[in-house]
Amino acid sequence: MCMVIFAPLFAIFAFATCGGYSGALRLSVDCANKTESDLSIDIDFAYPFRLHQVTFEVPTCEGKRREKLALIGDFSSSAEFFVTIAVFAFLYSLAATVVYIFFQNKYRENNRGPLIDFIVTVVFSFLWLVGSSAWAKGLSDVKVATDPKEVLLLMSACKQQSNKCMAVHSPVMSSLNTSVHSRIPSGDALKKEKSSKTVSVILQ
Repeated sequence: MCMVIFAPLFAIFAFATCGGYSGALRLSVDCANKTESDLSIDIDFAYPFRLHQVTFEVPTCEGKRREKLALIGDFSSSAEFFVTIAVFAFLYSLAATVVYIFFQNKYRENNRGPLIDFIVTVVFSFLWLVGSSAWAKGLSDVKVATDPKEVLLLMSACKQQSNKCMAVHSPVMSSLNTSVHSRIPSGDALKKEKSSKTVSVILQ
């Protein structure tokens, strides 16, 4: 019962770490002609990770001309799918918790209750597995696309040896890593808690 009560908390933690994420990196381009340098190029990105829409301007080290670039990739589909599943899982966990606490007698009176609950839990467990797998791949691609070394390769000024390009600040991905490894107890612990009851209902 303890895991059932805390299930909504685990669910909201899972989608909040992804849906509420915002990251930033800072790059530096030191041109041979110091007056053309830009030592603080800030690039901000956030959920749903449509990185191809994230634009920024950098010096070309050829006079005052600057070029406008954009990050590579659109990873919104996997991120939004993961967050959507997590939101619905949270709502179901919350509703199930209310039923278990306040309507326990009515829940046990009808054999359909445990069976329906079991089926819904299995469906959510499968969708959660699919969503987590898709977002794990998406997260890996986001890390590559926002890697300062990869971003520096997009700049024409950084292809000239006379100019010095470097990363000042890299994005922190620890919270996104946590979102991938999050689990919803209602999908696993809850099934174990009432597995014997559900099996007896099916056999009947």
